[in-house]
Amino acid sequence: MNHTVRSGKLVAAGVHSFTSVGVVLGFMALRSILHGDPSDALLWLGAAMVVDGLDGPMARHFRIGEKLPHVDGSVLDKVIDYLTYALIPAVFLYYFGLVPGGWGIAAAAVILMTSLYSFANRELKTRDNFFDGFPATWNLVVLGFYLLDSGPVLNGIVVIICGVLTFFPVKFIHPFRVKSIRPVTIGMTVMWALVTVHLITRRGAGTDLFQAEPAALLFFSLVSLYFIALSIVRSVRGRL
Repeated sequence: MNHTVRSGKLVAAGVHSFTSVGVVLGFMALRSILHGDPSDALLWLGAAMVVDGLDGPMARHFRIGEKLPHVDGSVLDKVIDYLTYALIPAVFLYYFGLVPGGWGIAAAAVILMTSLYSFANRELKTRDNFFDGFPATWNLVVLGFYLLDSGPVLNGIVVIICGVLTFFPVKFIHPFRVKSIRPVTIGMTVMWALVTVHLITRRGAGTDLFQAEPAALLFFSLVSLYFIALSIVRSVRGRL
């Protein structure tokens, strides 16, 4: 094996190892849930999202599929994503009682079962890189429940709606992959992420966000609505 081939395999192994860090971050999130610390759990899930956002571009740049063809990076990614985007958020919702009493298992089942279809759907992405149907981003859903302190009944309704939308051709934007507005969406995503970390930390310290952080909470809500609006426009018009 020549030096170039060996180096390529090492780089590919390094990228796969970086992807694998996501499962450890997911474990830390689960550990935080079991310790009764929702803020810490959401921060770990946020770190897992960062890894998930970076590993794809790295894999494509280094063309690791050609250098380690026996390792299916897409399967590796999906296993970790199911853990951090579906399973752990379902545990979060159940453990912290975010839906009406007695409905926790049913709500978790909706999350877990609809997410299986989402991850198994070979046509989940459109040609312009929107998601076709709700893309099982339940970590963001429970984040919204936590920061906005929404009521259990409303949360339950949202879970049902998102579960149903998994099977409908409603488009959801991928902030990094939609090329037409990528610079704007990346910028908005970075600012949203920074504000979100701040809000999670403050909420974890027992702060009433509506009283102490109204501007940050408004920004979080408006940027979230911005992405929802883009998704609605794409769904209705067929393009942005």
